[in-house]
Amino acid sequence: MPIYLQHPVHGTKVATMELEAEFDEQNGWLRYNPDTSSAPEAAAPANELEVKRRRSRTTVEAAA
Repeated sequence: MPIYLQHPVHGTKVATMELEAEFDEQNGWLRYNPDTSSAPEAAAPANELEVKRRRSRTTVEAAA
């Protein structure tokens, strides 16, 4: 049975033996279960930038 491990710097890995997982845990790795749902994802940030309005070109009539 694969053992899933996670490290804050090195990412994730799969250990194939209990002895390997125990050794990794001594070096900062933590076990996790990929089947459990994680915390809900944060909502996508709203676009707070101002919308740039195009200036309309004014027509200048030539004086006759």
